[in-house]
Amino acid sequence: MVVKTEYNIDWVLPKLRNRRFFWNFASCITLAAVGIFSKIFIKLFNKTRVFNLASFDKALERPQHIPLITVSNHDSCFDDPGIWGALGWKRLIMSNKMRWALAANDICFTNSFCAHFFMLGQCVPTIRGAGVYQEAVKFGTELLSKGKWLHIFPEGRVNMSKEYIRLKWGVGQMIYKSPIMPIIVPICHVGMETVLPNEPPYYLRTGRKVTFNFGEPIDLKEFVLKLKESKATDEEARKAITDKIEEELYKLKKDTILLHNKLNS
Repeated sequence: MVVKTEYNIDWVLPKLRNRRFFWNFASCITLAAVGIFSKIFIKLFNKTRVFNLASFDKALERPQHIPLITVSNHDSCFDDPGIWGALGWKRLIMSNKMRWALAANDICFTNSFCAHFFMLGQCVPTIRGAGVYQEAVKFGTELLSKGKWLHIFPEGRVNMSKEYIRLKWGVGQMIYKSPIMPIIVPICHVGMETVLPNEPPYYLRTGRKVTFNFGEPIDLKEFVLKLKESKATDEEARKAITDKIEEELYKLKKDTILLHNKLNS
């Protein structure tokens, strides 16, 4: 019997930490190309409505040293990059300011070609079930310390059944450990699983109705400060922060579903 082993990703994070000029150039090309394709496909070949993008644009215009975390529901494997098709052309072309994202190693980093492609797309291999002290979470905190934009699907997997999933604590851990308090923006979308279904045949569909809703920033500055002043343990802090984000994300999800159903009724 042949036992299939996972592709070794030990080399990935060291390479991401030590990017060189040509790597950065190739990354910019990759991000821009994927972003432009996503915008054309989502906006021109599907029926897309976008809400509150102006508020998110303000968050993207933050001072250079202030980090940004976006969190969203995860209904399809096309969520990222599909969500970013809602952004303006300028945002997509300015790929040096585009998001970093945590991505499942057993989905996106299964061989050398996939690993290089997703690395160029600023994806960080994350081992599901490895906990909040894994290297991907530490690298995410490093990115925040440099004022980068980090996107997370805190459900931890594609939610094919649309059931309630408790958010994973990694997002709370990174916020708590970030030396600079990040801006936290929830994003919700409805209909992405109709663009790229979760059941075979797996190919992109056209003419589907999709709704994107960018939430207002979640202000946790005082909340996190109180946790630190009270000397909360890391476990207490990351759970409390994640619970706050979960509350806001699911509230936004409820509103977005109502919007989507109303517009498409």
